Amino acid sequence: MTLARKTYYLDELSPGMEASVSKTVTEKDIQAFADVTGDHNPVHLDEAYAATTMFKTRIAHGMLTAGMFSAAFAMELPGPGCVYVSQTLDFKAPVRIGDVAVAKVKVLEVMESKRRARFHCACYVGDNLVVEGEAVLMVPRRKSA
Repeated sequence: MTLARKTYYLDELSPGMEASVSKTVTEKDIQAFADVTGDHNPVHLDEAYAATTMFKTRIAHGMLTAGMFSAAFAMELPGPGCVYVSQTLDFKAPVRIGDVAVAKVKVLEVMESKRRARFHCACYVGDNLVVEGEAVLMVPRRKSA
């Protein structure tokens, strides 16, 4: 059974509103992401190979971590019904198996005439910023009576 989530309609959003989601990154997550996307880069899947890289161990796919922004939008703010329009990303540091990643989204601007909202996106492992960017979403309007 899925829980019904609140949808924040466009007229309910204002700059400064924020939400977050967190997840412990697992071996299973990395393997599933590789299988779904076809990205089988050995830096993610092969410990012996990854040991020869600057990271010295396997790292999660950057897009797996960035995908947490989608979860924050879809499940928290604005919630069900929102649709991505664009996303910029700047990868700052790797995420490893066992890391707890926390993705935070914050409303920067509401564009009523375009039915859009712009958000700052930042993902952390502890105090370490690992991914940052901005997103624009199409946000549902309240149905008129």
